[in-house]
Amino acid sequence: MDLALARLGLIDDGDIDLADAALTCAAADRPHLDLAPLRARIAGLASRLLADASGVVTSRARARLLAALIAGREGLTGDTLTYDDPDNADLAMLFERRHGLPVTLALLYVALARRVGWTADALNVPGHVLVGIGSESDRQLIDAFDHGRAVGPAGLAGLVARAVGGHVAPSLDHVRPMTNREVLVRLLSNQATRARRGGDNARALLLTARMTLIAPGMTGLWWERARLEQQLGDVVGARASLTAMLETTHDERIAARIASALTTLASSH
Repeated sequence: MDLALARLGLIDDGDIDLADAALTCAAADRPHLDLAPLRARIAGLASRLLADASGVVTSRARARLLAALIAGREGLTGDTLTYDDPDNADLAMLFERRHGLPVTLALLYVALARRVGWTADALNVPGHVLVGIGSESDRQLIDAFDHGRAVGPAGLAGLVARAVGGHVAPSLDHVRPMTNREVLVRLLSNQATRARRGGDNARALLLTARMTLIAPGMTGLWWERARLEQQLGDVVGARASLTAMLETTHDERIAARIASALTTLASSH
């Protein structure tokens, strides 16, 4: 399964199918998981959406149609009772449990919208993930975690205010479209964060290593991987991760920090 994840790190970001990639991430923990029925279910949802979408051209109407299918017909929505359950960040488990995290649900909304030819993005909002349907000039925001509810200017302002405090006017920086790799990293980092909080650094390292396979160009992931490896006594692994990070960064300050960390590792062993 590491090979399948590594393939995701080699292809162009725009060529990544979010739903299929998320299923690949889910199968990394369950090698015997049969992905065929799940892929067929997602394909069936896309076919249903395409059939229902005839004549639907506005972003607002498309967003409503998408929410009606995923939240309404399929009953897939946010887990408000056991939010921190790691299964909430697993697309395969979303179909089984019918609940998930904002990023898991947003990923599915975006993947289905794109499969029928719509413009769609997962949007990085402070403390949350929203879905944007349509281009920036005609974008309809929806909250996949909240039954696909439409989010207008007031709702967005409330989300931003709760996350950053005070009365902050939302800007484009508060609704930044994520790349496909950023979405997948966000999915796995939710699991890694919960593992760290639970004291399971070995699990956190495993997940971080998977993130570096999917997004080898994200230097911060290598830094976190090296930190966890050093914490777990794997000095050779930490050195390899720092070296990999050195090869991907173009920031002289970060390169200097890496060189210093490598020197510290060498002198301590």
